[in-house]
Amino acid sequence: MLLRVDAASTVPLYQQIHDQIILGLAGGGLRPGETLPAVRQLADELNVNMLTVAKGYNLLKAEGYLVSDRRQGTRVAADFQADAVFQQELATQLRLLIAAAKIRGIAAPELQQMITAQYQAFGGKQHA
Repeated sequence: MLLRVDAASTVPLYQQIHDQIILGLAGGGLRPGETLPAVRQLADELNVNMLTVAKGYNLLKAEGYLVSDRRQGTRVAADFQADAVFQQELATQLRLLIAAAKIRGIAAPELQQMITAQYQAFGGKQHA
């Protein structure tokens, strides 16, 4: 797994780790059941504090993307479900992004095209 963080970014380092792991899952770079580096190891590789990596991992665990135990370490969860909590959070985030797009003059067809292109970039099939 190859992660990179940008210390100069306004995005917190733990959020960069979180986001890159989700992108890795969606893009196929990470697979269910795959073991991730230990917190200490990843912190050393990224040259960040261990608490930063732990915060990113803990957020991913809370969201159901990662599981961990003492014997097998931290690994990608085997199954992901779009439960009611996830769907509500998705709707909230989409509402904000759509509002920002509307304010900036992006028309609905253009926005839909952007969403479809991003979805397909992760190997998603378009449904009729």
